[in-house]
Amino acid sequence: MSRSVELLKKRYLKNIKEEPDLFIGIELEYPIVNLEGEATDIEVVKDLFRYLPSVLGFTIEKVDDFGNPIQLFDLVSQDTILFEVAYTTIEFAFGKAESIQEVEERFDFYMATIQNKLGEANHAIVGCGIHPNWDKNENCPVAYPRYQMLMDYLNLSRNVTKSDLHHFPEYGAFICGSQVQLDVSRSNYLRVINAFTQIEAAKAYLFANSEFSGADWDTKISRDIFWEESMHGIYPENVGVNTRLFKDEDDFFDYLNHSAIFTAERDGQTYYFYPIQARDYFATPEIQAFTLNGDEVLIYPQEKDFETHRSYQYQDLTTRGTIEFRSVCTQPLNRTFASAAFHLGLLLNLDKLEAYLRTAPFFTTVGRDYKSLRRQFSKKRLTDEEETAIVEFSKELLFLAEEGLEKRGKQEMTYLQPLKEELCL
Repeated sequence: MSRSVELLKKRYLKNIKEEPDLFIGIELEYPIVNLEGEATDIEVVKDLFRYLPSVLGFTIEKVDDFGNPIQLFDLVSQDTILFEVAYTTIEFAFGKAESIQEVEERFDFYMATIQNKLGEANHAIVGCGIHPNWDKNENCPVAYPRYQMLMDYLNLSRNVTKSDLHHFPEYGAFICGSQVQLDVSRSNYLRVINAFTQIEAAKAYLFANSEFSGADWDTKISRDIFWEESMHGIYPENVGVNTRLFKDEDDFFDYLNHSAIFTAERDGQTYYFYPIQARDYFATPEIQAFTLNGDEVLIYPQEKDFETHRSYQYQDLTTRGTIEFRSVCTQPLNRTFASAAFHLGLLLNLDKLEAYLRTAPFFTTVGRDYKSLRRQFSKKRLTDEEETAIVEFSKELLFLAEEGLEKRGKQEMTYLQPLKEELCL
């Protein structure tokens, strides 16, 4: 086993339990918009983060380079409210919960407080996967090393001659997603990754919410293009839908070994560099890296650089013993928790899900190139044949998700109602 695979296994397997309790972790990102159609007033948003600790009882966990609060934390719930890359995007990262209702209750309280405060300045949070005024905002990163590094790294695409990278490296400042993390075990995590990889076409159809006005892209999910055709996607194994199903653990970690390392810390300084696949990292004698000031320095590969390794696959094994499902756009506010319920229900019904996917008529019709199927079924217009196929596939998955939630007995089926209405069920 190569040293890179050893380090990846150590990082991603150490916290997986054999029989974990099933908790739900939900992360929601939202644009903050100026309701007059102009750029978001950054001072309004910074003022919001100064205001919230006093009314919500949160503590200030992180500040930017100028002392402005950028991350707030509640010790009791373990909830975090923070900026996501830019000052125009807010993220709610909820502590692990036993039911979706727990999260919804806290979310509604936070939102009422925040919307009321933002409303005083004619601003609001909206349920969109792309900031509606992306072209008017400055799209600058929060003045904090991690975010500055990410934006600088994505900006390297301007120097890459590879012609199929898009021309919006600032996209991290205006795309928004809805993520859910669910506990998995050593015995089922690969099954979960493989099963959910196969349903990305249906998720594209059900949850698309990020059409982009800045380019002529035939997709309702521009987030996919932003990720895959940027510096993050130079190696296809690093981002998006997995290109294959995995035979076993070794096969999975061989795939992860093809993902990218692009950042390192030395003496408290953050550096970034052109991506290097994990498998090649220790064979790279020296790395031409960049400081946050843009200066070039030479650094040398170290094992500790794997401690900050991060891939961006849509079924992402995390270091917390969970799978993070990260392919869903931020949803309209009236269906905030539909995605979490859909994933949770299917996980609870994994045996039946796998059995259905083995013989699903959908794949007989369209084949099993899961990566291209997601792109195909996120198009702005589908043929009648495509529409029929994807609706039937989605209905079957919805039935399985609902059955899983019913067996769980926590009355979470109600969150699937918007999807049922969309499919005329």
